[in-house]
Amino acid sequence: MYMKCKGPTLFWTGMVLMMPGLAAAGPTLDAVIDRGALNCGVSTGTSIGKSTIDDQGNWTGFEAEFCRGVAAAILGDGAKVNYVPLEFKSAFASLQSGSVDMLARSATRTFSRDSELSFEWAGIYLYDGQGFLVSNASGITSTTELSGASICVTSGTTTELNLADYFRTNGIEYTPITVSSPDQSIANLEAGRCDAYTNEVGGLASYRLGLSDPNAYTILPDIISKEPLGPVVREDDQQFEDVVEWTLNALIIAEEFGVTQDNVVETAASTEQPEVRRFLGAEGEFGAMLGIPNDWAIKVIQTTGNYGELFERTLGSQSPANIERGYNTLWSQGGLLYAPPLR
Repeated sequence: MYMKCKGPTLFWTGMVLMMPGLAAAGPTLDAVIDRGALNCGVSTGTSIGKSTIDDQGNWTGFEAEFCRGVAAAILGDGAKVNYVPLEFKSAFASLQSGSVDMLARSATRTFSRDSELSFEWAGIYLYDGQGFLVSNASGITSTTELSGASICVTSGTTTELNLADYFRTNGIEYTPITVSSPDQSIANLEAGRCDAYTNEVGGLASYRLGLSDPNAYTILPDIISKEPLGPVVREDDQQFEDVVEWTLNALIIAEEFGVTQDNVVETAASTEQPEVRRFLGAEGEFGAMLGIPNDWAIKVIQTTGNYGELFERTLGSQSPANIERGYNTLWSQGGLLYAPPLR
């Protein structure tokens, strides 16, 4: 039956055979290699669990470590990252100008950003939703009790639009207190200048930890939006987008196959599973197809661990934030994490 499709089959087979094994480096990949470091735009260092600076002066958190994973894939060393802290209002302009190679700072993918900006989301690494942080002293336990409340929100964000949409839809009056950064919003909440602070739940959990008494504040159970967060790159460089996206895919694939930070080298040397062998560079030239070393995935997992390890260490059960994984679990466990097959 399939033998009848000789023409198209031979055409596509020929096209595959003519594809070069080694991709020519694109402008961003060339720049990273020549510089010897990845310039990664992150938040301003106060988002505990996502990107913050520890007591030793090292950047830590899910997004900061993702930057290290990309550097490891390209340069073989996750330490070769120049972190560039950026306020939201300047983040996209910094990417467009070339000041940074990529953004890893809780940027929500939306229709308007996809269609109007010259950027691409290289996958989604956190599935989140917008919520509200309130003081326990307020007595507020639900968004339905926010009528007439003053709400702190960062201006120019999807968070601000979601807030307006939700309260308009539900016929609730409120007063927005708009500021330029989450740091200002959380400071206003603690000072009593607003009744609630709204952001994605992961961000609320992170900023709550920076309050003088985190236990005096509660994240309300209501979620008012979808917030797919991921790394952002310039749209004119497909190869670099592929490198960043497959760094994320590597984290997910590693968790699927039980490849961890501790066993990745041993697994690469001993596994007989075909897809794992391709993934870890024992078969095929998948690194070369991206223009990076063939052991790229090994370097990524050695640097960050698999997705589950990275999440739990920075945001989940092993972290101060203690956020449940929720949708950020593998598709096979009821979550939304799903990587394309490596073949």
